[in-house]
Amino acid sequence: MSVFAELAYHVTPLGALSLRRRRMLALDIDVLEVKLGEDFLMSSLFTAGERALAHLAIEAAPAGELDVLVGGLGLGYTAAAALDHDRVRSLLVIDVLPEVIAWHEAGLVDLGPRLVADPRCRLQQGDFFAMARSGAAPSPGRFHVIAVDIDHSTEAWLNAAHGDLYTEVGLRSLKAWLHPEGVFALWSDAAPDDDFLARMALVFTRVDAEVVAFDNPLRDAEESCTIYRGWAD
Repeated sequence: MSVFAELAYHVTPLGALSLRRRRMLALDIDVLEVKLGEDFLMSSLFTAGERALAHLAIEAAPAGELDVLVGGLGLGYTAAAALDHDRVRSLLVIDVLPEVIAWHEAGLVDLGPRLVADPRCRLQQGDFFAMARSGAAPSPGRFHVIAVDIDHSTEAWLNAAHGDLYTEVGLRSLKAWLHPEGVFALWSDAAPDDDFLARMALVFTRVDAEVVAFDNPLRDAEESCTIYRGWAD
Protein backbone atom coordinates (compact mmCIF):
# COMPACT_ATOMS: atom_id res chain seq x y z
CA MET A 1 0.00 0.00 0.00
CA SER A 2 1.03 3.60 -0.49
CA VAL A 3 -0.28 7.16 -0.17
CA PHE A 4 0.96 10.19 -2.06
CA ALA A 5 0.92 13.97 -2.02
CA GLU A 6 1.18 16.05 -5.18
CA LEU A 7 3.94 18.62 -4.69
CA ALA A 8 3.65 20.34 -8.08
CA TYR A 9 1.52 20.16 -11.22
CA HIS A 10 2.11 21.99 -14.49
CA VAL A 11 0.64 21.97 -17.97
CA THR A 12 3.62 21.97 -20.35
CA PRO A 13 4.06 21.73 -24.13
CA LEU A 14 5.01 18.08 -23.57
CA GLY A 15 1.92 17.32 -21.48
CA ALA A 16 0.85 17.39 -17.84
CA LEU A 17 3.89 17.29 -15.55
CA SER A 18 3.56 16.31 -11.91
CA LEU A 19 5.88 15.83 -8.95
CA ARG A 20 4.61 13.56 -6.20
CA ARG A 21 5.92 12.31 -2.88
CA ARG A 22 4.67 8.81 -2.22
CA ARG A 23 4.77 7.08 1.15
CA MET A 24 5.39 3.40 0.44
CA LEU A 25 3.97 1.75 3.52
CA ALA A 26 5.25 -1.73 2.69
CA LEU A 27 8.83 -0.41 2.48
CA ASP A 28 8.43 2.29 5.15
CA ILE A 29 10.03 4.95 2.93
CA ASP A 30 9.12 8.15 1.07
CA VAL A 31 9.69 8.20 -2.69
CA LEU A 32 9.66 11.10 -5.14
CA GLU A 33 8.02 10.44 -8.50
CA VAL A 34 7.76 12.42 -11.73
CA LYS A 35 4.99 11.79 -14.24
CA LEU A 36 4.47 13.24 -17.71
CA GLY A 37 0.87 12.59 -18.59
CA GLU A 38 0.28 8.97 -17.63
CA ASP A 39 3.92 8.09 -18.19
CA PHE A 40 6.19 7.57 -15.17
CA LEU A 41 9.46 9.34 -15.96
CA MET A 42 11.49 8.70 -12.84
CA SER A 43 11.41 7.65 -9.21
CA SER A 44 13.83 8.16 -6.34
CA LEU A 45 13.36 4.47 -5.60
CA PHE A 46 15.43 3.59 -8.68
CA THR A 47 18.55 5.74 -9.06
CA ALA A 48 21.36 3.24 -9.65
CA GLY A 49 21.36 3.82 -13.39
CA GLU A 50 21.33 7.61 -13.15
CA ARG A 51 24.25 7.58 -10.70
CA ALA A 52 26.15 4.98 -12.72
CA LEU A 53 25.82 7.17 -15.82
CA ALA A 54 27.87 9.92 -14.16
CA HIS A 55 30.37 7.64 -12.45
CA LEU A 56 31.12 5.47 -15.49
CA ALA A 57 31.54 8.49 -17.76
CA ILE A 58 33.74 10.48 -15.40
CA GLU A 59 35.91 7.51 -14.45
CA ALA A 60 36.61 6.99 -18.18
CA ALA A 61 37.39 10.65 -18.88
CA PRO A 62 40.91 12.00 -19.45
CA ALA A 63 43.08 12.91 -16.48
CA GLY A 64 42.82 16.35 -14.92
CA GLU A 65 40.02 18.75 -14.17
CA LEU A 66 36.79 18.17 -16.05
CA ASP A 67 34.04 20.28 -17.59
CA VAL A 68 30.89 18.13 -17.62
CA LEU A 69 27.61 18.53 -19.49
CA VAL A 70 24.52 16.60 -18.38
CA GLY A 71 21.47 16.45 -20.63
CA GLY A 72 18.40 15.97 -18.45
CA LEU A 73 18.01 17.14 -14.84
CA GLY A 74 15.14 15.04 -13.52
CA LEU A 75 15.46 14.47 -9.78
CA GLY A 76 19.14 15.40 -9.92
CA TYR A 77 20.82 12.06 -9.28
CA THR A 78 23.13 12.14 -12.30
CA ALA A 79 24.16 15.72 -11.54
CA ALA A 80 24.77 14.96 -7.86
CA ALA A 81 26.84 11.89 -8.71
CA ALA A 82 28.97 14.02 -11.04
CA LEU A 83 29.60 16.50 -8.23
CA ASP A 84 30.84 13.63 -6.03
CA HIS A 85 34.00 13.72 -8.17
CA ASP A 86 36.44 16.37 -6.95
CA ARG A 87 38.04 16.76 -10.36
CA VAL A 88 34.78 18.03 -11.85
CA ARG A 89 35.59 21.71 -12.34
CA SER A 90 32.25 22.72 -13.84
CA LEU A 91 28.90 21.05 -14.36
CA LEU A 92 26.26 22.35 -16.76
CA VAL A 93 22.86 20.64 -16.58
CA ILE A 94 20.36 21.33 -19.37
CA ASP A 95 16.66 20.53 -19.08
CA VAL A 96 13.91 21.47 -21.50
CA LEU A 97 11.34 22.07 -18.75
CA PRO A 98 11.82 25.22 -16.66
CA GLU A 99 9.41 23.74 -14.12
CA VAL A 100 11.88 20.96 -13.30
CA ILE A 101 14.65 23.49 -12.70
CA ALA A 102 12.27 25.50 -10.49
CA TRP A 103 11.63 22.40 -8.34
CA HIS A 104 15.33 22.23 -7.57
CA GLU A 105 15.66 25.95 -6.94
CA ALA A 106 12.67 25.87 -4.56
CA GLY A 107 13.92 22.79 -2.70
CA LEU A 108 10.92 20.65 -3.68
CA VAL A 109 13.23 17.76 -4.58
CA ASP A 110 15.70 16.31 -2.11
CA LEU A 111 18.87 17.05 -4.10
CA GLY A 112 17.86 20.54 -5.20
CA PRO A 113 19.52 22.47 -2.36
CA ARG A 114 22.80 20.64 -2.91
CA LEU A 115 22.89 21.31 -6.65
CA VAL A 116 21.91 24.95 -6.30
CA ALA A 117 24.48 25.57 -3.55
CA ASP A 118 27.44 24.02 -5.36
CA PRO A 119 29.34 26.79 -7.19
CA ARG A 120 30.50 24.31 -9.83
CA CYS A 121 26.94 23.56 -10.91
CA ARG A 122 24.75 25.57 -13.27
CA LEU A 123 21.18 24.64 -14.24
CA GLN A 124 20.06 25.90 -17.65
CA GLN A 125 16.73 25.66 -19.40
CA GLY A 126 17.05 24.56 -23.01
CA ASP A 127 16.26 21.92 -25.59
CA PHE A 128 19.29 19.63 -25.57
CA PHE A 129 18.21 17.93 -28.79
CA ALA A 130 17.67 21.19 -30.66
CA MET A 131 21.12 22.35 -29.58
CA ALA A 132 22.68 19.14 -30.86
CA ARG A 133 20.72 19.37 -34.09
CA SER A 134 21.87 22.92 -34.72
CA GLY A 135 25.47 22.22 -33.73
CA ALA A 136 25.37 25.21 -31.35
CA ALA A 137 27.25 23.94 -28.32
CA PRO A 138 26.37 25.52 -24.97
CA SER A 139 29.06 27.46 -23.14
CA PRO A 140 31.92 26.60 -22.56
CA GLY A 141 31.59 24.84 -25.93
CA ARG A 142 33.90 21.90 -25.29
CA PHE A 143 33.41 19.28 -22.58
CA HIS A 144 35.39 16.37 -21.22
CA VAL A 145 32.18 14.46 -20.45
CA ILE A 146 28.69 14.60 -21.96
CA ALA A 147 26.14 12.42 -20.13
CA VAL A 148 22.55 12.17 -21.40
CA ASP A 149 19.53 10.79 -19.53
CA ILE A 150 16.37 12.03 -21.22
CA ASP A 151 14.64 9.38 -23.34
CA HIS A 152 13.60 5.93 -22.15
CA SER A 153 15.96 4.20 -24.55
CA THR A 154 17.65 4.47 -27.94
CA GLU A 155 14.33 3.53 -29.57
CA ALA A 156 11.72 4.80 -27.06
CA TRP A 157 11.82 8.62 -27.17
CA LEU A 158 9.78 11.16 -25.22
CA ASN A 159 9.42 13.16 -28.44
CA ALA A 160 9.75 12.04 -32.06
CA ALA A 161 12.02 15.02 -32.70
CA HIS A 162 14.65 13.38 -30.47
CA GLY A 163 15.26 10.60 -32.94
CA ASP A 164 17.98 12.27 -34.95
CA LEU A 165 20.31 12.31 -31.93
CA TYR A 166 20.62 8.55 -32.24
CA THR A 167 21.79 8.68 -35.85
CA GLU A 168 25.38 8.91 -37.05
CA VAL A 169 24.86 12.59 -37.87
CA GLY A 170 23.45 13.34 -34.43
CA LEU A 171 26.27 11.54 -32.66
CA ARG A 172 28.84 13.45 -34.71
CA SER A 173 27.24 16.70 -33.57
CA LEU A 174 27.74 15.70 -29.93
CA LYS A 175 31.28 14.48 -30.57
CA ALA A 176 32.15 17.97 -31.83
CA TRP A 177 31.38 19.25 -28.32
CA LEU A 178 33.98 16.96 -26.73
CA HIS A 179 37.63 17.59 -25.98
CA PRO A 180 40.07 15.01 -27.38
CA GLU A 181 39.66 11.76 -25.44
CA GLY A 182 36.40 13.08 -24.01
CA VAL A 183 33.55 10.69 -23.24
CA PHE A 184 29.93 10.65 -24.40
CA ALA A 185 27.64 8.53 -22.21
CA LEU A 186 23.96 7.66 -22.52
CA TRP A 187 21.48 5.99 -20.15
CA SER A 188 18.89 3.59 -21.52
CA ASP A 189 16.19 1.61 -19.73
CA ALA A 190 16.62 -1.32 -22.10
CA ALA A 191 19.06 -4.06 -23.02
CA PRO A 192 22.07 -3.09 -25.17
CA ASP A 193 21.06 -2.07 -28.68
CA ASP A 194 23.56 -3.56 -31.13
CA ASP A 195 22.42 -1.33 -34.00
CA PHE A 196 22.97 1.79 -31.92
CA LEU A 197 26.38 0.55 -30.81
CA ALA A 198 27.29 0.03 -34.47
CA ARG A 199 26.30 3.63 -35.24
CA MET A 200 28.35 4.83 -32.28
CA ALA A 201 31.34 2.87 -33.61
CA LEU A 202 31.17 4.88 -36.85
CA VAL A 203 31.68 8.08 -34.84
CA PHE A 204 33.78 7.30 -31.77
CA THR A 205 37.22 5.75 -31.46
CA ARG A 206 36.01 3.19 -28.94
CA VAL A 207 32.54 2.27 -27.67
CA ASP A 208 31.03 -0.01 -25.07
CA ALA A 209 27.72 -0.76 -23.36
CA GLU A 210 27.66 -1.67 -19.68
CA VAL A 211 24.65 -3.31 -18.09
CA VAL A 212 23.92 -1.96 -14.60
CA ALA A 213 21.91 -4.28 -12.36
CA PHE A 214 19.86 -3.08 -9.40
CA ASP A 215 17.25 -4.47 -7.01
CA ASN A 216 13.57 -3.74 -7.44
CA PRO A 217 12.09 -4.09 -3.94
CA LEU A 218 8.56 -3.76 -5.30
CA ARG A 219 8.96 -7.00 -7.25
CA ASP A 220 11.67 -8.56 -5.09
CA ALA A 221 13.66 -9.03 -8.29
CA GLU A 222 16.76 -7.74 -10.07
CA GLU A 223 16.38 -5.37 -13.00
CA SER A 224 18.89 -3.60 -15.22
CA CYS A 225 19.58 -0.65 -17.48
CA THR A 226 22.35 0.11 -19.98
CA ILE A 227 25.04 2.78 -20.01
CA TYR A 228 26.60 3.44 -23.44
CA ARG A 229 30.00 5.13 -23.72
CA GLY A 230 31.90 6.51 -26.68
CA TRP A 231 35.43 7.96 -26.60
CA ALA A 232 36.41 10.84 -28.86
CA ASP A 233 39.70 10.86 -30.79
